[in-house]
Amino acid sequence: MRKKGFSLVELLIVLAVMAALIATITPVALNAIRKAKATQVAQNLKTLASAFENMLYVEGRTPTTISSLARDIDDDKYGIAWTASSGTYTVVVWAIGEVSDTALKEVLSDAHYTSTAIKELSEIEAVAGFKPTEGFTPTKENISGTAYYTFTVTAY
Repeated sequence: MRKKGFSLVELLIVLAVMAALIATITPVALNAIRKAKATQVAQNLKTLASAFENMLYVEGRTPTTISSLARDIDDDKYGIAWTASSGTYTVVVWAIGEVSDTALKEVLSDAHYTSTAIKELSEIEAVAGFKPTEGFTPTKENISGTAYYTFTVTAY
């Protein structure tokens, strides 16, 4: 006659199957989280770039704050800087923080990532290739890495 309950071997088999499932699912979930963060950053960079262009075209001026471009974008983590010459603006928008470069490029192909955090306008020239004359920098401290997007727009 058999006793009620599970044997030790049956419990160990169930635990082994659960461990195998967790080991399989964890990397997939982490990859999805990484891609979601990169997608959010890329979308915010595109939003800031479009808002900057729209402000130039519609209002004929440059922004006064990050929140004047996009109210839902955290100005602690995002920055924008530009230089103007004869109506042509060279602009860089960036986000500080760790982001996957490959996932970022899947969403915004012209975006780049560097392990250095841009926290001052003077640091942009080394990364983006131009020296800005105006802009706003993020205020968040102790963050490494910068995702950035550079573009040129001409306002008549």
